[in-house]
Amino acid sequence: MEEEKTLLNEEDSYEYDASDKPFDFVEVGIGTALVCESDPAAREKISSALRLMGYQITQPDSIKDAVKNMRFHIYDVVVVNENFDTENPDTNIVLNSLANLNVGTRRQIFVALLSGRFRSMDNMTAFNKSVNVIVNMKNIDDISGILKRSITDNTAFYHVFKEALKKKWRV
Repeated sequence: MEEEKTLLNEEDSYEYDASDKPFDFVEVGIGTALVCESDPAAREKISSALRLMGYQITQPDSIKDAVKNMRFHIYDVVVVNENFDTENPDTNIVLNSLANLNVGTRRQIFVALLSGRFRSMDNMTAFNKSVNVIVNMKNIDDISGILKRSITDNTAFYHVFKEALKKKWRV
């Protein structure tokens, strides 16, 4: 918990540096994804699946890099391993940062939690962990199908909410 406070305080005092922005330019209609996975083989499977779906990918090396990237960009998709750069999966700073976003911002982000503890597609656990879908690491070879289906379902479910937000901010 102390590490999280230190990291977040460090981020609060961080001075702007344009080189830290993950994307200089993102074409309209192109989604962005943050892949927080330490295992190179799993990271490549996830990134390949997301690239095939048309996303531009950022792959941070640490929690510090991930939080810094999220500070400057609202990603469309975040895929995070519960053990990414942490010893205790229940105190993952990336997940805690996402869970603490305001609801309007959080609903713009699809979050997939990679876990060795929970079943894939377990909706109750996903709700409890404040993510959109759980993917068990045993099912990493099926990540493309799981993400496509889950993102499509999420888009349909939140369509009205997102349209209402767009209308509110146009006025």
